[in-house]
Amino acid sequence: MSDYILEMNNISKEFTGVKALTEVNFKVAKGEIHFLVGENGAGKSTLMKVLSGVYPHGTYSGDIVFDGKVQKFGKIADSVQAGIGIIYQELALFPDLSVYENIFAGNEVARGSIINWNKTIVQAKEMLAKVGLSVNPETLIKDLGVGKQQLVEIAKALSKNIRLLILDEPTAALNENDSENLLNLLRELKKQGITCIMISHKLKEVIAVADKATVLRDGRAICTLDASKGEIKENVIIKNMVGREIEDIYPKRANKSFGDNILEVKNWSAFDTQLGRHVVKDVNLHVKKGEIVGIAGLMGSGRTELALSLFGNPRSYKLQGDMLLNGKPGSFKHTSDAINAGIAYVTEDRKGNGLFLIQDIRNNITAANLRGVASKGVINGNEEVRVAQSYKDSLYVKAPSIEQIVGNLSGGNQQKVSLGKWLFVGPKLLILDEPTRGIDVGAKFEIYTIMNKLISEGMSIIMISSELGEVLGMSDRVYVMAEGRIKGELSIEEADQEKIMQFATQ
Repeated sequence: MSDYILEMNNISKEFTGVKALTEVNFKVAKGEIHFLVGENGAGKSTLMKVLSGVYPHGTYSGDIVFDGKVQKFGKIADSVQAGIGIIYQELALFPDLSVYENIFAGNEVARGSIINWNKTIVQAKEMLAKVGLSVNPETLIKDLGVGKQQLVEIAKALSKNIRLLILDEPTAALNENDSENLLNLLRELKKQGITCIMISHKLKEVIAVADKATVLRDGRAICTLDASKGEIKENVIIKNMVGREIEDIYPKRANKSFGDNILEVKNWSAFDTQLGRHVVKDVNLHVKKGEIVGIAGLMGSGRTELALSLFGNPRSYKLQGDMLLNGKPGSFKHTSDAINAGIAYVTEDRKGNGLFLIQDIRNNITAANLRGVASKGVINGNEEVRVAQSYKDSLYVKAPSIEQIVGNLSGGNQQKVSLGKWLFVGPKLLILDEPTRGIDVGAKFEIYTIMNKLISEGMSIIMISSELGEVLGMSDRVYVMAEGRIKGELSIEEADQEKIMQFATQ
């Protein structure tokens, strides 16, 4: 019998012509802790969704062999039935139900249609003991911290008699103590004979507990490193994660000329009352006129939270610190205050938060500045058409007309519309959060060209990006974030992929 509990052979997966996985081979031995590492977008989560049945058999090519048998999972329930459980970064718990109700939700302890609640509570205590969580099983989930909720999620998976546990970025939202507790739990589960696959960007976690680590890059499996052979080292992992050449798609600016600071924040912190922790802590940064400042970092590093805290604080964080705009103290109680002060924010989630997908280009472009196309409170239709057409042309939006429904545009053209929407408010500082996520190379080049044009016209840009090539290709200066803090500041002359990754994984 094979020593491998899992073999994924020649797995390929496409999304509307985009190759997410290309002939990936991935093997996991029984009882080991195996990490999947790679940059954002490398294909880690996609591979695990193939394994767990989120992407059913027939939507990918290749074979999944689990416990010596070829599997054809049609849904998540099929993989659970086989003994595979997956836990995502965003927990799937019911906050207003108790711990024991959550552990056995969908897997009730019952005879026929009658649930045995006493037996449920007893078995819930057994599951909680397995994960080392000492809480009353009658406690409501909403009354637990994130770390304890994570353990309840694992207990829920274990209640289904799983033999392979997949954890997708489980420590991204945890503090240091809760993260350490989770790693200790992995060691304990290993003793219990449970195999674990964990996706993580935190290299110190990989080095601490991994038996093996497979590196994915651009949808391909690059290598598998073995701790017993001394191969799991930070510099080795980083080299394999970022070992590609930067594509020559970044248009150069002929003349770089920077003015005074347009924005400066000192000792800037943001406390999220819902999470019960700081998402931004003691950040000091500045942006000069005519400068593109890149903010790099891995998922959960606090980059988006920093952007939102600067842009009128729409998530109602508790803020501390000082903000200077053009050298003068500034503070915003609402996003409209930030807009009026000349700051605009293009969200990373254009479909969820950036655009009205069921409306046309015209309505989307003017949505953030209706006053700009109105007279005495009434929208001037002719002016709205003129403005929308102007931005459609200047941003090279490929569509038959401004009446085109935005949800029917390609990702790149949606991003241009989202950009046009915020350019129409006339910002002096533009915050771009993942400006080229999910768009093709040609559209990326067009976005970069637009950014350079805006800079030449006197605007300043903060660019948040998970693509290291993009950060290095477009920035004048780079800040690197991890765990809500600025871990390093690099001039573009001294910055390289390995330095950024070293700061990002501290």
